[in-house]
Amino acid sequence: MIFHNFLIKWYLENKRDLPWRNTTNPYHIWLSEIMLQQTRVAQGMPYFLAFTAAFPTVFDLANADEEKVLKLWQGLGYYSRARNLHKTAQYIAYELSGVFPDNYKDLLQLKGVGEYTAAAIASFSYNEAVPVVDGNVFRVLSRYFDVETDIALASAKKEFAALAFELMPKDKPAIFNQAIMEFGALQCVPKSPDCGNCVFNDSCAALQKKKVDQLPVKSKKLKVRNRYFNYLMLSDAEENTLIQKRTAKGIWHNLYEFPLIETMQEEDFEFVSNAVQQESFFTNPIISMRACNEKSIVHKLSHQHLHIKFWKLNVKGVVENGITKEELRQYPFPIVIHNFIEAN
Repeated sequence: MIFHNFLIKWYLENKRDLPWRNTTNPYHIWLSEIMLQQTRVAQGMPYFLAFTAAFPTVFDLANADEEKVLKLWQGLGYYSRARNLHKTAQYIAYELSGVFPDNYKDLLQLKGVGEYTAAAIASFSYNEAVPVVDGNVFRVLSRYFDVETDIALASAKKEFAALAFELMPKDKPAIFNQAIMEFGALQCVPKSPDCGNCVFNDSCAALQKKKVDQLPVKSKKLKVRNRYFNYLMLSDAEENTLIQKRTAKGIWHNLYEFPLIETMQEEDFEFVSNAVQQESFFTNPIISMRACNEKSIVHKLSHQHLHIKFWKLNVKGVVENGITKEELRQYPFPIVIHNFIEAN
């Protein structure tokens, strides 16, 4: 049995019709690959369509205002991807005259483009024989060949890339890469795969050894940090409010938020009320203050769990630098704040 023949045959019969598969345009392939990092296809698809409509070419994206890019990205998370996307578009447009590098080695030099994304663009756009290695590929190969290497190790990617390269038909790298990723996404799924209806069910080592649910091996993640955010949603005599830009490095860089009081643990009304009096967000006297959500909203990021409370403050007079409710909706916010604004 030749592995790639079975795999490609399965792919041609079962593949999803995705817009970035109907093109070799490196701009569209780059966009899709950046968006699909840490993101499911179903979630990423509307964003891809919105971006290609708003920015048909890399020049359009390069010339766009960063806030517009972040606003369109709102809800996809990992916002550094969007900032890097914008910077790389500017580099390609202004320094490379809009022409993407045409090989894996040069693609790796682009900001925000790692080994996986460079391999995807190189193979899909330029048919370069370089393997892609993502979570799907780790899973398919570790199960089929019973590879117990811990995929959390830095050395694992090189080992699996070498194995994938060995299996790849060098005249069909694009379709092989698409096929193995799609097979992992649709057939060889993380939990309870349908091994009974698998084209490899008579040759998969993990199935024969009853190890499917044990592979791939991945060591435990780092401990998650808990943070406690108290957002102050101000409303003055004209129903204007205040927001601020997160300029510090870290989560949500360059997105907007309400004035924030971060605490060491979840705090009650009295604690937050006293803290508000001590902060200098505004000088207007407070008329009233109330909790918009008694129970914290837990917003889970890969390395942090944010416990978020929103507090509504009515103040006397008109605040300096206030914005209207209509203006508020034009700014890019983290999705948890965007959802709160839309609900209130």
